[in-house]
Amino acid sequence: MTAHSDGLSASEIAEAVRGRKLSALDVTEAALARIAKHDPLLNSFTDVTAERARAKARAIDAAVTAGQNAGPLAGVPFAVKNLFDVKGLSTRAGSKINRDLKPSPRDATLIERMEAAGAVLVGALNMGEYAYDFTGENAHDGPSRNPHDLMRMTGGSSGGSGGAVGGGLVPLALGSDTNGSIRVPSSFCGIFGLKPTYGRLSRARSFPFVYSFDHLGPFARSVTDLALSYDAMQGPDPEDAACTTRPAEPVMSLLAEDIGGLRIAVAGGYFQNNVFPEATEAVARVAKALGTTRTVEIPEAARARAAAYVITASEGASLHLDRLRRRPSDFDFAVRDRLLAGAMIPAPLVDRAQKFRRWYRAKVLELFKSVDVILAPATPCVAPKLGQTTFMLDGVEMLVRPNMGVHTQPISFIGLPVVAVPVPLQPMPIGVQIIAAPWREDIALRVAFALERAGVASAPPPRGI
Repeated sequence: MTAHSDGLSASEIAEAVRGRKLSALDVTEAALARIAKHDPLLNSFTDVTAERARAKARAIDAAVTAGQNAGPLAGVPFAVKNLFDVKGLSTRAGSKINRDLKPSPRDATLIERMEAAGAVLVGALNMGEYAYDFTGENAHDGPSRNPHDLMRMTGGSSGGSGGAVGGGLVPLALGSDTNGSIRVPSSFCGIFGLKPTYGRLSRARSFPFVYSFDHLGPFARSVTDLALSYDAMQGPDPEDAACTTRPAEPVMSLLAEDIGGLRIAVAGGYFQNNVFPEATEAVARVAKALGTTRTVEIPEAARARAAAYVITASEGASLHLDRLRRRPSDFDFAVRDRLLAGAMIPAPLVDRAQKFRRWYRAKVLELFKSVDVILAPATPCVAPKLGQTTFMLDGVEMLVRPNMGVHTQPISFIGLPVVAVPVPLQPMPIGVQIIAAPWREDIALRVAFALERAGVASAPPPRGI
């Protein structure tokens, strides 16, 4: 066996481990060595679970030696945003306050499912405090840094997840997306990310932000790896009341299916405003590769974003009200002030936002009677510089932290599945959203796979480390 696994995809690692060309322990040691070498620069990890990982890897190698099926993700290292419960660790959710919690007695459901498929957990990842962030800058753990330019943001709130995969430390990571927290880091770090349909993947034993918007999902450097991990995590879970009772609908075998019959359109109006030239260029390249010139209008998208803001702020504030009263000085002040503002939103405004949400969902679902896929920017621009607080958007100076989700919030607001695909522009990559109807992750992934195969979407090697 050889220990050389650097640069291999998750699917390549699993195949090599199952075929006894690589040992899971060697793969794990290589991942731990990469983390030790590069993470002091990237600041992606907050916890490295080295001994746990080695024990799991040895068990996989023993299973392979005994002729047992080691799983579709045999020996593949992965890491998770630190709002996932990891047995033996306190679930910090990017905060100072949560470090006082007792160690979790059990892993999150999605970690259990990944490990049941043979994956090896190597650690927990940096994130914006309580997931209320689009920058990847954490007041307590420091900023995660972009693997293509260490002076730039990873995006958030799953910043460590984006940096770890974009930097090649691990082939797979898990994150969460409430208003864009998978799609924004995917865009900034030049990797693939999947925000599944709301309720598709279990959130059991993860720290919430906005229960009615929260999604969990994977990051990867290829569509195949994204699909492998997604398939491993599917299935009903009674421990998450929002989790679907639909049976698992695997996508791996569908990726290479022809997309010629799909009806694909570009989101117009709102989604063609509030963008820098690089975002326009990325969408244009994707549309050209897919042979589409059609445009559709997503009705009232700006109002959808405003309503998402209202519900996010009020629900998030409700979750944290006791902590705000007891330990206000232990919050990141930027997060604290947003939560305090959310606590003062009048109830009738929240009620109106929820009523509008039902109307908007129905209107957008009508669009999917005539189209299968909608294309939109994932972020308005490439990754800003670390510490940058404002940027100019359509001639208006706006705050970076809340406004990087300008194109993602109207989509997660109604729980649609999205694959963020990286377009490797120079000097920095940027992402495009491939949006499908509810429960049609297969369609979004097929389109992403076709774009990857055509060379239009790809995860560039890290240039900053």
